[in-house]
Amino acid sequence: MANPERLPFACVLLLLSMLSACGGRPTQDSAPRSTSVPGGVPEDATPREEPRSAYGNGPLYEVFGVRYRVLDSSYAYQERGVASWYGKKFHGQPTSSREPYNMYAMTAAHKTLPLPTYVRIRNLRNNKSAVVRVNDRGPFVDNRIIDLSYAAALKLDLITDGTGLVEVTALSYDDPPSSAPQTASGNTARNEIFVQVGAFGDAGNARRRYDLLRDGGIGKAFVHEDQSRPETLYRVRIGPVADVDQYDSLVAELARLGIRDTHLVTE
Repeated sequence: MANPERLPFACVLLLLSMLSACGGRPTQDSAPRSTSVPGGVPEDATPREEPRSAYGNGPLYEVFGVRYRVLDSSYAYQERGVASWYGKKFHGQPTSSREPYNMYAMTAAHKTLPLPTYVRIRNLRNNKSAVVRVNDRGPFVDNRIIDLSYAAALKLDLITDGTGLVEVTALSYDDPPSSAPQTASGNTARNEIFVQVGAFGDAGNARRRYDLLRDGGIGKAFVHEDQSRPETLYRVRIGPVADVDQYDSLVAELARLGIRDTHLVTE
């Protein structure tokens, strides 16, 4: 069962207006009774040129005391992190763009991308990908970067776990969705996922970062020597990371050590 923290449309307002009326408690959500999508999982959303929505585009809004600024453009946006999903609890309710939420459509919610934006989501564990249309705001939970519709989460194989480690890449309306790597039917090859906490041209600097992790009680750290370029690059990594719970715990431990610039990498 998914457990994303979401707000109805009325809660996602500019600045401070009306926030207190919505409350700040997490909500529980669930999948429909049937674990299938009527008519089958829909095709990927097709990127096309659209005007910005008159609603949900800020430029500023505040939720739970945190202020967000909507990006001027989605150009070159790419981020890796945790995806969650939302289902029948919000089915039919208005999104931040005032379009009704359809859990069977290929859509998503994001905190700062312009509405609408088309993005490709890639599950870092299994390389499955989907193209979705961002038309909502959220998820307002630490360490979560995107909230997927039920259909999109089903296509990416994220329903059972409720969350997953993903890569989000913004597409212009004329980018071909098929350019993403796809997992062939029946091929369930799984990637190993690592958290990278520094890349250094000097081996001594990499060693100092490694020592900081070791002294801070963080295990499974190592220095990867990248010799694919003229000068060796020393990448300090932790892992492999088994799941989102372990990733969340690791991010919290790194923040305690003053390390907040982290990157998810796969092998």
